Amino acid sequence: MATVMDDDPSVEFHAFFERHHAELARFARLLTGETEAGDDLAADALLALWHRWDRVRATAHPVAYARGVVAHLARSRLRGTIRERRRVALFWAGRSHHTDGPDVPAVLDLQDALRALPFRKRACVVLRHAFDLSEKDTALALGISVGTVKSQTSKGMAELKRLLGEDRATALTPTRMRTAGAMAEGGPR
Repeated sequence: MATVMDDDPSVEFHAFFERHHAELARFARLLTGETEAGDDLAADALLALWHRWDRVRATAHPVAYARGVVAHLARSRLRGTIRERRRVALFWAGRSHHTDGPDVPAVLDLQDALRALPFRKRACVVLRHAFDLSEKDTALALGISVGTVKSQTSKGMAELKRLLGEDRATALTPTRMRTAGAMAEGGPR
């Protein structure tokens, strides 16, 4: 059940904003792998919440609703980015440009590995391990079942192990996941 903090919706929303903006921005940064995009997505999500605040404040879990909005916006942004990259690749495919091969780093860091995961797996791994959310809270935020959260988190962690190597992936802790998010923001906090 939603907790009403004040009769004035603008005061209540302001308090919600102050309490959850940083978390929503960090979530968006981890989903997109881009600091500025994460900040923009959090701002866009909060603006959308403000426009529907009467409905949002009546929900049982306004924060889960907010996370769902961020996840939806991040997914849309990533799809747009993929479409744009395909257009650029098609443009350059007609050009005579020779490379000896891709410049692949010897070791992938956690941010690169997270970006390599499909969106749903990444979202589940980030919410479960970087935000320490329960399976139920993760399911609420993403609008999926608890069973899907379990399978996507398990598959996502298996992919991280493949990308990072067994030793490095096994050493992942919530603190290291949060540090990766802080690094995406421009440095540890």
